[in-house]
Amino acid sequence: MSQPESNPKSFDTDDDGKMDREEYDEMEVLERLEALREDMEDLRVSTLAEVIQRIEEMHRRLDRTQLQLASDLF
Repeated sequence: MSQPESNPKSFDTDDDGKMDREEYDEMEVLERLEALREDMEDLRVSTLAEVIQRIEEMHRRLDRTQLQLASDLF
């Protein structure tokens, strides 16, 4: 009879069966970082500097659009 494979995402529990708080916090940070990596890949940016630059560019573009819309009203 084969043994079940261990779950790579399993974590330690204390005597009460509760997850270790530090390990839970680490799992949460890991999930956030993985989501961030996926978002950065989707947006085709690889550094924080590129993210900041894209944000600034988008703010400028939106500001120009809003100014154009406002001037068209008058």
